[in-house]
Amino acid sequence: MTPASRYLMRIVVWGMLVLLAACSTYTPPGGQPAPVEKPRQPVIVTPPPAVHETPPRAATHSASAAWRPLLAKAEQASGRGDYEQALALLERAQRIDPDSAEVYLGFAEVHKAKGDTAQARVMAERGLLYCSSAAVCDALRAFEH
Repeated sequence: MTPASRYLMRIVVWGMLVLLAACSTYTPPGGQPAPVEKPRQPVIVTPPPAVHETPPRAATHSASAAWRPLLAKAEQASGRGDYEQALALLERAQRIDPDSAEVYLGFAEVHKAKGDTAQARVMAERGLLYCSSAAVCDALRAFEH
């Protein structure tokens, strides 16, 4: 093979590569370029304000007392060290009555028993937003320290 034919062969190979590269660009039907997603704005989550002295709310009739047996079962599960079961039961109770300070107290107690004092404190602070009896409020305030 002569040097001129090698040179010609290289030009042909490079030309084919350039053509293949030009053919690889995808254009959707209609000839419009694909839309470009705009970056999302970051979501800033702020913790609830610290509540130190919340006066007890007036007692209101809860939607259902069905959460009370769940609270008792959660306490039993926590007592035997089954914290995941206890938390699952408390989540069910919270779905029934999301404004129950007693359910938040249960969460705080289970998290404390698990050794997660920071989460126990958070749940107690949330529970103070809904407390309606002095005994429950005092028990929730005990987690602030």
